[in-house]
Amino acid sequence: MKKILTICLMSIAASAGAEQFRLPAFDTARLPNGLTVYLMERHEVPLVAVRAVVKAGSVNDAAQAGLANLASDAILLGGAAHDKAAIDQAFDFRGAHLAASSGAEQSALAADFAREDTAVLLPLFAEMVRQPSFDAAELDKLRSRKVNGLRQAKESPRNVVQNYYRGMLFGPGAYAIPAGGTVSSVGALTQQDVRAFHQRYYRPDNSAIIVVGDFKGAEMRQQIEALFGSWSASGAAPAAQQNGKVRADKARVWLVNKPDATETTFLIGGAGIARNDADYVPLQVLNTIVGGRFTSWLNDELRVNSGLTYGARSEFATLSQTGTFAISSFTALPKTEPALELALKTYRRLWDKGIDAPTLESAKAYVKGQYPPRFETSAQLSALLADMYVAQVGRAQIDNFMHDVDSLTPARARQLVDKHFPRENLQMVLIGKAEAIRKVAAKYGEVTELEIEADGFQPVQK
Repeated sequence: MKKILTICLMSIAASAGAEQFRLPAFDTARLPNGLTVYLMERHEVPLVAVRAVVKAGSVNDAAQAGLANLASDAILLGGAAHDKAAIDQAFDFRGAHLAASSGAEQSALAADFAREDTAVLLPLFAEMVRQPSFDAAELDKLRSRKVNGLRQAKESPRNVVQNYYRGMLFGPGAYAIPAGGTVSSVGALTQQDVRAFHQRYYRPDNSAIIVVGDFKGAEMRQQIEALFGSWSASGAAPAAQQNGKVRADKARVWLVNKPDATETTFLIGGAGIARNDADYVPLQVLNTIVGGRFTSWLNDELRVNSGLTYGARSEFATLSQTGTFAISSFTALPKTEPALELALKTYRRLWDKGIDAPTLESAKAYVKGQYPPRFETSAQLSALLADMYVAQVGRAQIDNFMHDVDSLTPARARQLVDKHFPRENLQMVLIGKAEAIRKVAAKYGEVTELEIEADGFQPVQK
């Protein structure tokens, strides 16, 4: 009895902590060269997380898909004064972490290290951001690894189905460009391409430096100014661009033929929302019910009750200007039709039966419990600030998260379902053995067939 009481009290305490969650205070500054700086002091542990984020990603690749991704990773290959081996040794010897990343709309270099190592490692970090060497030999090896990875990726449809889905939804728009590129596009990239991309987009007026952790604000501000204050760029900053809208004027199916497939991997959906959409928070709750947790409708029906798959989920994938919604799963080839039918039938429950109060309250409690742990570490908080910078998300969305979850009612849920969940002209991607599922695909819309062995993720232009 005492143990049960203790667990209940812990649950209540955790809930109360979740209710009070707010984004920790941070300072924002803009240096004379246009560089945005975020400083968030957290003194619980003697660690510092630093992140340089640049507003450039695959949407800026144009005809050179994979360039932003290659340029981002190539920053790790050394700087003007220290080669890759020296930088790796400096970070590894001190138990520090260093990583590069890139996506549709941002590229980043992130590091975290002990407070006492700041004076040594922060200048190396700045050197990589401002003056990467892009060593030719190391770049050749990196490019080769990426090309080999792209060749292997299509062996597992779940690795690439999102690329086909975005290609289908955004067509000629920049959001359709695959972040990792294609075998031919990455294989053709040169050192000069990488240098030109860095010069064009890695500039102070297109970037932010974010530092979260155990430091004194005034002292860190001086260090950032000393290391990045002289960073300059020539010419005008990159202009804002429109990256595309979801095309869903009719029901369509992209059938990607993988002749040796024994399973069908599928995505079903349509348009979603931007990351800074006013309805972002309540939609996290509603998606949790549909396919955002193990006990969701989709996973219950397709995995637990029917055994048609090992997992089914749904997601609003957000971007800065728009987004996508998708139901995703996979099933044995002979079970393709019943799996698709059950997925669609389950999804239609949003309109046929709606969401009752007990179901909504359960999802709200789940989302509130999951939220604070996402932003516990300095590295997590630095990544959040980077997303806020790139997608123009105000801190109110973070601070009001719990309130927005609590205020969601069944009536409001119905309004949001009608507003944001795609209902008509659903878009579908199927990856499997086309010969076996061609007739099934035709039931769901206009079919376009592709070959998975073909380079890229769009239909071959004839």
